[in-house]
Amino acid sequence: MDANNKPQAAELSKVGDANELKQTVKETMSTAKQSIGQIVETQAADTASANGVARAEAMRRAVRVGNLIPPTVSFESRGRTLVVGSGERVSGFANQMSSEQLTQCTFLYLDDSQTPIPTITPYYSSSVRIAGFLGAFDVWVTHQLTEQSLSQIAFGGQHFDLIIDLSEDGIHDAELPPLGYYAVGRGSVSETDALEALSDTIGTFDKPKFFRLDTEKCAHFSRGLEGCTRCIDACSANALESVDNKITINPYLCQGMGSCATACPTEAISYALPEAEHIQNYLHQLLTVYLEANGQSPVVLFYAESDESELEANAGSFPENVLPVRIEELASVGIDTWFSALAFGASRVLLFETSSLHAKTRAVIDTELSAAHAFLTALGLPEDCIVLCRSDSVTQSANSGHVSNVCPDIVIAGSKRERLAAALDGLASNRNVEPQVSDVPVGTPYGRIEINTNDCTLCMGCVAVCPTDALNALGDKPGISFREQDCVQCGLCEKSCPESVITLSPGYNWDADARQTRSIIHQEAAAECISCGKPFAPASMVNMLIEKLRNHSHFQEDAIKRLSMCEDCRVRDIVTDLAKNPEKTLKL
Repeated sequence: MDANNKPQAAELSKVGDANELKQTVKETMSTAKQSIGQIVETQAADTASANGVARAEAMRRAVRVGNLIPPTVSFESRGRTLVVGSGERVSGFANQMSSEQLTQCTFLYLDDSQTPIPTITPYYSSSVRIAGFLGAFDVWVTHQLTEQSLSQIAFGGQHFDLIIDLSEDGIHDAELPPLGYYAVGRGSVSETDALEALSDTIGTFDKPKFFRLDTEKCAHFSRGLEGCTRCIDACSANALESVDNKITINPYLCQGMGSCATACPTEAISYALPEAEHIQNYLHQLLTVYLEANGQSPVVLFYAESDESELEANAGSFPENVLPVRIEELASVGIDTWFSALAFGASRVLLFETSSLHAKTRAVIDTELSAAHAFLTALGLPEDCIVLCRSDSVTQSANSGHVSNVCPDIVIAGSKRERLAAALDGLASNRNVEPQVSDVPVGTPYGRIEINTNDCTLCMGCVAVCPTDALNALGDKPGISFREQDCVQCGLCEKSCPESVITLSPGYNWDADARQTRSIIHQEAAAECISCGKPFAPASMVNMLIEKLRNHSHFQEDAIKRLSMCEDCRVRDIVTDLAKNPEKTLKL
């Protein structure tokens, strides 16, 4: 089965006894370490290399903590299947079915072919739309310019459970189609696998829920303004969308690629199988033991579980300083984990790439690599300290001769941004990083904002929309404070400013104190009420309102003075004026 449909086989488990499920999950999580470990142990036994011995010791002693029984979502399938494609292709596929399989299928021709199917009358439509997932597919066809539900036409409205798509281009537009959808026509799945699915995919199935979502941290939308859409853009399975201005993730469509969590700058989405902290703790153990065992220039090789067979085929020829680390998907860890590995002593970080890597996932990794290379350049390290590589280039990449970058006593903890900052600060501690603020690619979530204070009225619109508290009000006086460590360059503050005085300034500040300290970026004296003397608003805002409203009919003569009063005195002045001049009530 093609890697694009890996979750069809590897991630779905038939629901059974709870202890059986627990054991299955345990075995699944340990398989990669055992198989790669066997290769490592065999290699170490056949060599006197210090690196080989150190690697075997590191992989034996490092303990990986994970979610033994992760949260799951359940699918229920009765096997009701739609087979769709050209008449010739559909008919040929039907002829391979048993009589029992034929009875559970509905056949849809996308052309006007009259090729027959034994005992079955096919449906016809040139326009088809599919949505849903295993056990809950909706299919719409167009008949006489009207879109209709095919399941309603065929059998009274129940969902289709499976889709076997024989069309050459595929009807579903997701790079990673949903579970239960077999894109046979475009070569993602073989006809044999699809035929097996007709019998095997009947019952109730569980799939891990790979993510955690905290919308309170999300930088997508605030007060009518759209900000970050990185996670939506990153998802190969089209599982994310904006609903009522909030990011939602359909757990039935999500297949755990991890690109959304890696792309998310605020950790509103985090990967949960396993958590990044668990991977980083494992890396710390692995590299510490390797170096203590006199291993030299360790190279961390991250590989996706679905690519294990390709890695195993080549692992025996890899240099003995290569430490393979299995992760669920290649994009399930990002820049914070890569730099943690370097800070713990790795000389290089390699990302094992195969032909199954989806375009959207690759785009996320490329974006992370662009930022990583900018950081490496600022640190005076070669860009190829962190690179994508294929099986035939692992040896060359691992033998580059880079020196390990051990950061003694480094503590990497906290949020994703805090972990990255700790790793970068550790690596920078023994280096002279110039300039203090280095460039990063535009669009990456690091930098600060610039405010033209001459035209700022301190309306606090920017503070109101900031999703990370990078911007805060001073509280006791008109002003804005800023903490650069928290700024994710989402652009909400820039969009919210009515005076257009805010601009984003991407970059990375290597001065940890300056980056982490909250500083005042604009403040001014408060205007005092001309009636009671109470401070009540920024003076620039009051002056701006007076200038804009002096010709307004409601602010003629003495009424303009109310703009220079606090809210209490303003109300009292209005009431007093109406009592003296009751005819003015007719104008209200």
